[in-house]
Amino acid sequence: MIRTHHWDDWSLDDLLAAKGRTPVSLVVPARNEAATVGDVVTRVREALVDTVELLDEIVVIDSDSTDTTYDVATDAGATVHRSAEIRPDLGSVPGKGEAMWKSLFVTRGEVIVFMDADLLDWDTHFVPGLLGPLLTSAQVQLVKGFYERPMVSAGPDGYQAVPFEGGRVTELVARPLIRLLFPDLAGVHQPLAGEWAVRRSWFTQLSVPTGYAVELAALIDTVRAHGTQALAQVDLGTRAHRHQSLRDLGGMSEQILAAALARAGLPVDRAAPATEERPPAVEAA
Repeated sequence: MIRTHHWDDWSLDDLLAAKGRTPVSLVVPARNEAATVGDVVTRVREALVDTVELLDEIVVIDSDSTDTTYDVATDAGATVHRSAEIRPDLGSVPGKGEAMWKSLFVTRGEVIVFMDADLLDWDTHFVPGLLGPLLTSAQVQLVKGFYERPMVSAGPDGYQAVPFEGGRVTELVARPLIRLLFPDLAGVHQPLAGEWAVRRSWFTQLSVPTGYAVELAALIDTVRAHGTQALAQVDLGTRAHRHQSLRDLGGMSEQILAAALARAGLPVDRAAPATEERPPAVEAA
C-alpha cells in the first residue's frame, strides 16, 4: 500500500520545525522555457525563500536551451548552470534525466525537490506538499506528486485548459506497463509526474536514464530496493502545462518502454539512444 497524502496535511510551521538544519534544494530542469521559467522561479523564491526559509537554494539546470532561458532564470533569482558545463570531464548528452543527474554535482540539499519549468496552472504549495513525507518520515525515500491534469491547447483566445485530457503517455504507456510488469506500483496515480522529491543519499545511488524515463526508473528502483513503504504520493491539486506533439510523445514513450523493459529483465537494444543511462552519481563523484 502506497501512503497517500494531500498537500495541506502539513502546515509551513510544521515543515520548518521538521526541516531544522536539513538543507533543501529545488531543482528546475529547463530547455527552451524562457516563457515560463521566470514565473516558476520568482513565485517559489518569494514564497519559500524570502518569506519563509523552507528552501535553501533554487537551481535551474539549463539543458542546451537556444532561447533566453538562462538569462530569464538568472534574473528571477535562481542559480543557473548549463548542463553541458557541469563536470565536463563526464561529457554531456541531451535530456531531462541528464540535467537532473548533473544537478547532484552543483546542489547541496540533503533533500531535493524537482519541478518542471513549463508550468502554467500551479501554485507554490507544490513544494511544501512534496517535502512533507520526506521531512516527517525517515522511512520515505521518494515522493511523487499527482494532480488533476488538464491539457492546455492554443486557441483564438490564448492557451485554454481542457479538463482530464492531459497525461497521454501516462495513460497509454506508463500505467499499462506498470500494471503488467510492476504491480506494486499500480497505486501510483501519475508515475511520470515532473514534480517529485527525493533524498540525495538515495538519488546518488540510482542509475539515471538521460531522457524522459528518469521518473519511472526512479520509482521502480526505489520500490525494488526498499519496498512500497519507501514511497509516498501527494495530491497537489491542479497542474497544467503546454503539451507536446504526437511525434515528440512517440520518442518519450520509446524511452519509457526501454527503461521499464530493462528493469523487468527483458531484452532491449543497449546501443539505442533511448536506453542511455548515467551510472550512480556516487561512482562519478
